[in-house]
Amino acid sequence: MPRPANPLVRERLLAAGLELIHTNGFNGCGIKEITDSAGVPKGSFYSYFASKEDFAVAVLEHYWASIDRDFGAHLRDVSRPSVERVTAFFQAMTDHNAQRNFALGCLVGNLSLELADHSAEVRAKLDHIMDRWTGLIATCLREAQASGGLPGDVSPEELAFLIVEAWEGAVMQGRIGRRRDAYERFTAVALPRLLGTSALSVK
Repeated sequence: MPRPANPLVRERLLAAGLELIHTNGFNGCGIKEITDSAGVPKGSFYSYFASKEDFAVAVLEHYWASIDRDFGAHLRDVSRPSVERVTAFFQAMTDHNAQRNFALGCLVGNLSLELADHSAEVRAKLDHIMDRWTGLIATCLREAQASGGLPGDVSPEELAFLIVEAWEGAVMQGRIGRRRDAYERFTAVALPRLLGTSALSVK
């Protein structure tokens, strides 16, 4: 009788895979490299994931869960004005990316470029993450509308997508230049314009 899967081993595989895929890309690392990094026999990989593509889907979910856990509180902090919460979220993400010299980019954007044309399963997961991400932002924007901070004829959902799309462009440019400049243009120019505010500096 096969031994039941160990959730701790699965977590180690996901943590190792997230680091390797985020650093080297999906096609830049193999299953053996992932299992070696996790300290798991290569043959055990398929006890947890049906394929490397299935693993990529799980890594994306793991990545989004870490973003939501570490930074989602900014968007849910009802003690702050709703527009300020959006700004605080992206400033915290900027500071996080700076820890790796802006070299890694966003895994959602990275795998969108690398895998979206080749995997319907990965594309569906990316789409689902985008819906959850923009949904959190749209909630803040609806609150801003209710308090008169945004025009009533603006769609919070459409505006949330525009904000994330602008952010992903800044992240890609930051990855190319390994500099904060594109992030600062996003937070000082693009985001305030989209939100109809002056540039904000939120700590």
